[in-house]
Amino acid sequence: MPEGDTVFRTAQRLNAALAGHEITRFDLRVPALATADLTGQTVHGCIPRGKHLLLRIGESSLHSHLRMDGAWLLYRPGERWRHPAFRVRAIVGTDAQDAVGVDIADIALIPTRDETQLLGHLGPDPLADDWDAAAAVRRIAADPRSIHIALLEQRNVAGFGNEYAAELLFLRGILPTTPAADVDAAALLDLGARTIRANRDRRHRTFTGVDRPGQGTWVYGRAGRPCRRCSTPIRTGEQGDDPTRERVTFWCPTCQR
Repeated sequence: MPEGDTVFRTAQRLNAALAGHEITRFDLRVPALATADLTGQTVHGCIPRGKHLLLRIGESSLHSHLRMDGAWLLYRPGERWRHPAFRVRAIVGTDAQDAVGVDIADIALIPTRDETQLLGHLGPDPLADDWDAAAAVRRIAADPRSIHIALLEQRNVAGFGNEYAAELLFLRGILPTTPAADVDAAALLDLGARTIRANRDRRHRTFTGVDRPGQGTWVYGRAGRPCRRCSTPIRTGEQGDDPTRERVTFWCPTCQR
């Protein structure tokens, strides 16, 4: 699942492949942007911001969000794609590489000077150079909702998704339904920042320290299976501000009280 660490690695790959090169192919397969053309302009770099990507080209920024299944894949010009063309939403090519956006969402093309208008609502990002832990703590502590929902709120802290919320709460022994105001937000976010920074440099995300398939999580995706610590069956439920935004939660009723 693409969360802040996945987006960070994607930005690094796009930056390494495209930065400093001139655009030779630019194709946005979104009706509102179908006529946009940045060919001949230079790629300045790719910036991650929470779960968002900003590819800066000339004086413009191409914004995208990976959502649940999106990805930016790199190909040599003319190389056969490993996915059907109908899933492609964007192509940004140079003489050496084609960056192909598959199943990406929330595509926008804006002047770079207006990036703040698009993403200024986001909270502090633990993977950014300007990470402000104190501000993130204040936002979480002031959220009247449960801690699981508060962690997913990108206005509080940018980059954590459902997997991080479930795993961080397990590691801190906190039930996902606990009011955010009752949680030691400073300790929780310190753990979160250290964990996502460690995972950004790993090929496979892990919370247990084990980098083997199926062994990287404590509770996420393990409903009904025994807790790795105490053997109590992992429970699952749903939380959200409304039925359209509910997310599945996982927890151990013994280790999280």
